[in-house]
Amino acid sequence: MTTQQAPNPDFAVVVPAAVLSMPAAAHLGFHFGSVEAGAVEIVQPYRTELTQHDGYFQGGVLGSLADFAAGSAAGTLLPVGWVNMTIDYTVKILAPAKGPTVIARGRVIKPGALLTIAAAEVFSVADSDETLCATALVTMRNVRLVKPEVV
Repeated sequence: MTTQQAPNPDFAVVVPAAVLSMPAAAHLGFHFGSVEAGAVEIVQPYRTELTQHDGYFQGGVLGSLADFAAGSAAGTLLPVGWVNMTIDYTVKILAPAKGPTVIARGRVIKPGALLTIAAAEVFSVADSDETLCATALVTMRNVRLVKPEVV
């Protein structure tokens, strides 16, 4: 995989700050494990309210983590003053996620001016063992922020 070039030199601070300011991210309670140009890792600690039967993480939670990871990876390649929003994603659940931690690793597949295509893999982690639980393909719409006019 080739190293991506980030047009915003502050991406490693800007992207986590923007993502963690979202109410949905605050509800999930995850944090960033790593932030690189074109790739991020999100770490989700076990929380009872995110589970279903017998302590397994609920499938929608895995999809949300994949979306956040892929979108965050895409965000690392945006210029200053730009954000992105999910317009489409497909998640395939491959195995149940159970354990003290779930990690979602997002990466950019194809950056673009208008759309960025990214992917994510979600792993259940127990001790040092990782089990691939879900994979996702995500399309992000890149949007330039417009400052409101001062009247």
